[in-house]
Amino acid sequence: LFINIAQGSPWTLPELELEEEKVETQKGPFDLTVVLKNDGQQINGYILYRTALFDHDLITRMAAHYVTLLTGIAKNPQTPILLLSMLTSKERRETLQEWGQGVQIPQKDQCVHQLFEEQVKRVPLQTAVQDSEESLTYRELDRRANQIAHYLRRRGAGPDQLVAICVEPGSGMVTGLLGILKAGCAYLPLDPGWPAERLGYMLEDSQAAVLVTQDALLPRLPVFTGIVVRLDGQREEIGSEDSANLGNLAGGANRAYVIYTSGSTGRPKGVEVTHAALSNFLISMLREPGIHQDDLLLAVTTLSFDIAGLELYLPLIAGARVLSREICLDGGRLLEALNDGVSIMQATPATWQLLFNAGWAGSPRLKALCGGEALSSDRAKKLIERAHTVWNMYGPTETTIWSMVQRLEDVADRVPIGRPIANTTVYVLNQEMEPVPAEVAGELYIGGAGLARGYLNRPGLTAEKFVPDPFSGSEGERLYRTGDQARWTHQGLVEFIGRGDDQVKVRGYRIELGEIESVLLEHQEVGEAVAVVREDQPGDQRLVAYIVRKNSHDCDSGELRDFLKRKLPNYMLPSCFVPLEKLPLTANGKVDRRSLPVPGMDGDDRAAGFVAPVTETEKKLAELWTEVLGLQAVGVEDSFLDLGGHSLLATHITSRIRSMFGIELPLLKFFEQPTIAAVARLIDNRELSGKKQRPRSKPKKRTK
Repeated sequence: LFINIAQGSPWTLPELELEEEKVETQKGPFDLTVVLKNDGQQINGYILYRTALFDHDLITRMAAHYVTLLTGIAKNPQTPILLLSMLTSKERRETLQEWGQGVQIPQKDQCVHQLFEEQVKRVPLQTAVQDSEESLTYRELDRRANQIAHYLRRRGAGPDQLVAICVEPGSGMVTGLLGILKAGCAYLPLDPGWPAERLGYMLEDSQAAVLVTQDALLPRLPVFTGIVVRLDGQREEIGSEDSANLGNLAGGANRAYVIYTSGSTGRPKGVEVTHAALSNFLISMLREPGIHQDDLLLAVTTLSFDIAGLELYLPLIAGARVLSREICLDGGRLLEALNDGVSIMQATPATWQLLFNAGWAGSPRLKALCGGEALSSDRAKKLIERAHTVWNMYGPTETTIWSMVQRLEDVADRVPIGRPIANTTVYVLNQEMEPVPAEVAGELYIGGAGLARGYLNRPGLTAEKFVPDPFSGSEGERLYRTGDQARWTHQGLVEFIGRGDDQVKVRGYRIELGEIESVLLEHQEVGEAVAVVREDQPGDQRLVAYIVRKNSHDCDSGELRDFLKRKLPNYMLPSCFVPLEKLPLTANGKVDRRSLPVPGMDGDDRAAGFVAPVTETEKKLAELWTEVLGLQAVGVEDSFLDLGGHSLLATHITSRIRSMFGIELPLLKFFEQPTIAAVARLIDNRELSGKKQRPRSKPKKRTK
């Protein structure tokens, strides 16, 4: 490939040409060699490249980028080189205007509950939501939600006011959410499985004045001085309210919900999502991947994970049905639910893996939506083999659930996260916020209708992460800095590469490692702490904490885990704690994370406390644990968590226990007593919830 540069006066290059010319095959000393020669009249050059590493099209583009860069230098000799673009005008148009712009569709000035009310008028007797206890039509769901809305309004709740909600999955959750939105309020989801201290911080930081919950959950919640609404305990009182619609009490600029995500400072931060952003997302999802009135969507995600918004609302604005049951982390039970006529399911790659482990052979009419963390090509291929259609989804909480989608029909080594959804802008930029060429890594920026308002009570962080859009041409347009490293393919798709900071995704949950480290440092015996995600076995990601103690006091793993349990949700608990004399450092004094040792219980320590299995139940469980954990031997008093176990492996254990012993071991009970000896006693004494699996009862149909 030849480069021709005609010479003129200094920094004036009147002629730049790029031409192809066949030359005799040569072997260069390097994988890539650029040769330039000045003959006095012009500069001629050529590029030699190793064909096993580079293809012809890539070298052609590199040469064009070089010429473009030289042109920019000649025209703007005082400009720093990082501010000069290498993109040709064609490439710049592609990345900024063609690839980076989602389809533009009219934005409806309607909130999600108004879109739902349209379906109430259209299909009033169609089933809207069902759980293990009951089934509600669109009309019934609307009336109950209206009664909750009237009840909240009479207690002073109004537009933009935050109402915390802590309820179990089911029809009551859906009714409560719609009631909050119909009252003009925004909801703050509280996960009943999270520590009371964390929930207390969220209630205090958000200044929520109302809490919607259920009687059974009240003992788990922190002290709350505001108004408490009990959906079950005050059912008659709520049921006496007016069941008519309240009218439009909120607009697109008002908040729909606030969801707290992990924060690097040691405290979670609230993301404020507006009605306009949520409605735009849902309307875009109607187009692609799409949903039909006869679809049944299985909701499997906890409400504190923002992707639950798709599962609960998308069916309700399409006249379809949503099946909302208890959050299930058991592959066998998920498989049973899929066999109940489910046609759409959204889950993280880790949850889909649970189904693979349970022997899922496939569902010919299932639309599988996958997101929350990077999807490997292996899992993508398994999904494609088993489902009717497969969609890869990507998006941070700050841009409202999913910002990019891609239907997967055939995948290679890298699985793309696709193209932007409707009314959404996507850029891949360098550190100077200039677009980068295809196949070149940069930071992913997202703009458009899905952007959140910002972070609750965090104006500084909002200004740092939500920056002006330099390409829109419209004043006030913003971009969200995702912190994700990505690149364009030559087909105009985005591929996710990784993070540029210490934020990670584990089983779909976004985690700031700094938050775990900050909480560990609050322990009086911890002097230094580092948290990392390790994948020492392919497909088995786990959180590991490395600690340096302040003194000789022996703070064991159990003590540290109990300390963290009071402050962090289960998905943020390290699977093991590795004590070190000192942390390894790089030459510039930073922690050398690559040099942190592979975690494993010391052989002498294990030998000293090792208790061999004795009973038949203990022996069977020991065989199961060694298989799942990849160990040679496990003592009956060894903690599953100290051996490197985590929630995903625990669900595999409980699923196998059900098939081996014919009994149900609740995951919560397993984590309370995570030893072979304790589980064996529960099995032998039949102290679990039922000796055998109970047949699933069909939902009771209510009619009016």
